[in-house]
This record gives sequence, structure tokens and C-alpha cells, in this order.
Amino acid sequence: MNANIPFRVGLTGGIGSGKSTVASLIRNRGVPVFDADAIARSVTGVGGAALPAIRERFGPLSIDAAGAMDRDHIRQRVFQDATERRALEAIVHPWVRQLIDEQTQACQAPWVLLDLPLLCESQDWRRQLRWVWVVDCDEETQIQRVMARNGWSREQVLAVMKHQCTRQQRLAIADAVIPNEGVDFAALTQSVESVLNRFGL
Repeated sequence: MNANIPFRVGLTGGIGSGKSTVASLIRNRGVPVFDADAIARSVTGVGGAALPAIRERFGPLSIDAAGAMDRDHIRQRVFQDATERRALEAIVHPWVRQLIDEQTQACQAPWVLLDLPLLCESQDWRRQLRWVWVVDCDEETQIQRVMARNGWSREQVLAVMKHQCTRQQRLAIADAVIPNEGVDFAALTQSVESVLNRFGL
């Protein structure tokens, strides 16, 4: 990598693991954080760069009345059909990578954090990272958190989890694990500080 641009640390975790909370703690330390989900929402929102290709591939029902991608409609399609999921990823992911590349290269910080829900699933991302940090909790805890947070049924949460790496697969790629099971906010904060200290950050 170019020595003049920040090196990248990847943060990941399954849905409901608390990854966003950990990313916020690191952001509060003054570290630039790039949220792949937020960028994906921007390119699929009103006026988003990915919308023309989404409309062409998935049809007019894929766009809602406001002019953004209809997330409920697309979610139903991609969770029922792996081909549909790959088609959506082939449209959205290149935009996310491009924008993260552009924004990272414009940073003056020594390092940046990439908040990547699908880091484990992507060899491309892993090749670009110095380290991978994984936020970890029990799978049942993930399910209960998402049901409470999103109002989803258990089946809806399991449908998402089915398309993510398993807990064991995420732990296998981790350079550091941040536990978020049965801990309060103060303990989670201390775990984050410990990881930052361990890596000299």
C-alpha cells in the first residue's frame, strides 16, 4: 500500500453482535470510521448511484415511492434466492469499495477503521486490511438483540444469519476478538481500549 495513505483495520461481527457500538467507541477516539452499510444505504437511497442498475436488474418494484431502493421488496427477493443476492451485491459492492477507497485516500489520519459486516465473506476486503477485529457474542444473543431492536421475527433474523459467516468462521480470521456477551458498556469500552493498546493504537 502507499505509505502516504492510512492503513486499514477491519471490524466485523454478526448481526446483533454490537459491532456498531464498538465502531462508535473507536470513532470517539478520533479515528475515522467508514461504515460499509451506511455507504450502501447512500448509494441505494434517493438519487443514489446504484439505483439505475438496480431498477434495470430488479424491475420497477425495486424502487419505492420516494425514489429509493425498496428495502423490504429487495430483502424478500435476495433472502429467497442466492442468485438474486449475488446480483444485488455485484451492483452495490463495487460502489461501496470505490467510495471507501476515495475517502480513505483523502484522510490525513495514520489509520482508519472499516466497519464491514461482510468482511468474513469477502477475500477482497481481507487483502486490503492490516488487521481484522471481530466483535463476538453467542448466536442466541444475536437473535434476541435483533428481534428486540428491529421488531423482526426469529425466522427473519435466522434468514439473515444464514447468509453470513458462522461465528466460528469469523473467529478463525480474527487478529483480535472483542467479547460482547454478558458485559456492560463499561466492560465493553475497556475491551476496546485493551485491543487498541495491544496494537499500539
